[in-house]
This record gives sequence, structure tokens and C-alpha cells, in this order.
Amino acid sequence: MTAPAASPIRVLIVDDDPLLRAGLRMMLGGAPDLEVVGEAGDGTEVPGLVDTGHPDVVLMDIRMPAVDGLSATEALRARESAPEVVVLTTFDADEHVLRALGAGAAGFVLKDTPPAEIVDAVRRVARGSPVLSPSVIRRLIDRATGAGGRDRRRERARERLGALNGRERDVAVAVGEGGSNAEIGASLHLSVPTVKTHVSRILAKLQLNNRVQIALLVHDAGLLEDAESDA
Repeated sequence: MTAPAASPIRVLIVDDDPLLRAGLRMMLGGAPDLEVVGEAGDGTEVPGLVDTGHPDVVLMDIRMPAVDGLSATEALRARESAPEVVVLTTFDADEHVLRALGAGAAGFVLKDTPPAEIVDAVRRVARGSPVLSPSVIRRLIDRATGAGGRDRRRERARERLGALNGRERDVAVAVGEGGSNAEIGASLHLSVPTVKTHVSRILAKLQLNNRVQIALLVHDAGLLEDAESDA
């Protein structure tokens, strides 16, 4: 028997530029495994469209007239069974990056990213993998290693991570290093389902939305630097 076809990834596009929305719809609509279920020109429209379209992923612009994309992301990710959010913007200023990721966005992609990479970002986020542009990763590294407020961030982050047991801490560090579930399982000698269970427990214990927030906390705590020094 032929296996049933997988359901397409449902995408909601949120941007105040109608030409950009049209371009994104054409780009995403050309992928057989993606389905655009709606468009919005402002953050005020997002809750209703999420209720009716049930998207898996929301492509969210930052600058919009009434409710901006960062506020819309914060409100959306606070809901139960919220879709994943990829922030798609021309701006990569630190405050935008950190607020978007802190709100629970699973990706931050610049609008000049090649179309194929934007399509791939939607797929990866739908599978549970965070997506960040290289320039965004550099900014996060700069933040983690910068002097301003570093000691305070490290103290607070280490205090929060103290709620984890030893194995959960190992998994959290591996998430911070960017490992997939399979890669984490191989390095820690765990099965993939066990890794998924640990990640779910970490999210619940630390009251976080996704793996990106785990990685941010691990960076702030300086655990990646500790891991390198122990290697």
C-alpha cells in the first residue's frame, strides 16, 4: 500500500507591504509541502487568522502600523498550542533580535535572505529546529561575550538552570551548541525519544517556549565556555 501523503505545512504571512506578501505567497505556494492559509497586514489581525487558519508557522514582520510584529509574537506565543513564529525583517538590531527570541520566536530571518533559504527556514521551524541568520548568530555571540551586564546575566541564568538535574543540564548545553536531537543523542548516548523527553522537561521546568530560549539561557550562563574549557 502507498503511504498517505503528509499534510502540508500551513503558513500565515504577516507583513504590512502587500507586494511583499504577494511575493512570499508565490514563493511559498511553489513548494508542494507548504500551504499559505492567510495573510495579514497588521498584528491586530493575527489572533483571528490563527483561529481560523490554524497555521503551523507564522512569518512575522517587525514594523507594522498598529500592533508591531514583536508585540504580536509575544501575544501569540503566550497562547496554548501556539504556532511557531519566524520573524522576517530588514532589521537585525540587537533589541529586535533579543526581544523576538525572548518572546518565543523560533527563527529570525532577514528579508534579503535567498527565497530557497526562507522556504527551508519554514520547513525547519515546523520540524522544531530554530533558524537564525548568520548575522543574528554573531550578535548573540557578541552579547554572550560582551562586558555590559554579563555578570548579572550569568548569575541569573545559572540560578534558573539550577532547577535542572545533571542529565537535563547536559542536554541543555548540547541544545545551546546547536545540536539536533539525533546529534545530541549520539554525543550523550541517548535515544532520540529520550532526548525529546529531556528537552520537553527542560522547557517545562524553566517555563520556556522553545529550544532557542534554552540556547539563550545557556549562552548567558556561560556554560558553553565551561564546556570548551573542560574539553
